[in-house]
Parts: sequence; C-alpha cells; structure tokens
Amino acid sequence: MYSKEIEVKTGGRAVVHDLTKQAEAFLAEAEAADGLLHVFVPHATAGLAILETGAGSDDDLLTALDELLPRDNRWRHQHGSSGHGRDHVLPALVPPYASVPVLGGSPALGTWQSICLVDTNIDNPVRHVRFSYLAG
Repeated sequence: MYSKEIEVKTGGRAVVHDLTKQAEAFLAEAEAADGLLHVFVPHATAGLAILETGAGSDDDLLTALDELLPRDNRWRHQHGSSGHGRDHVLPALVPPYASVPVLGGSPALGTWQSICLVDTNIDNPVRHVRFSYLAG
C-alpha cells in the first residue's frame, strides 16, 4: 500500500473543498494501475463526500447540513465558537472516509462526481487528508 497525507487550508468558513485533482496527482505519484483509493480525514469535525461541485450541489449540501445541524447552543459539546458542537456530529452524517475504485491509474468516478472534503468547523482552518492506494 502507498499512502500520503496532504494539508488543506479550508479557512474560517464552512466549505466543500474539491480534492479530485490532489487525488489524481497522488495516484500518478503512486504509479497506480488498477486498485482502490481510500481517502481519510483524521479529524473529529470533518468528513468526505462524493458529489457534483460547481453547479450548486456543494452549496446545497452546506445548506442542508445547516438545517439538519443548526449552529446554535443546543449541543452538549460546547467549546469553541457558538454551535461548534454540531461540527462533532457531522462525521456521523458525512463520514471521514471514502473509497473509490481506480482503473488504469485514474479514479473511476462518474461524469459529475468529485471527491470532496466537507468542513463546517470554522475554528480549525487547516485540515489533513490521507490518500492510500491499494494495488489490485
């Protein structure tokens, strides 16, 4: 298995950050052929999603998360900014991992699919993402 961790700066606002280009670069560096790409976020307040970006779906996801997990003081986990407890619930809905088949060295994603970091934690502007490639 070949594995590498990258750093992603997400800033001080909720974001859906497209990781597809970084995943493709990682697979090229790994000299990937056929196998499996596993992506993992070692954080208690971020997740990974495979979805369309750039046509509004990324913003729709953040809006849906705001509706499901309001940023207010209802949460028992109460440190950091107001409503931060909801960020700790996020990985139960948007898991901190994703696995994608790799064919011919490229992620076998659908036409409009992207691998995305979902980060609603405004208190932590830097994230780490681990890419792992397992050859078939």
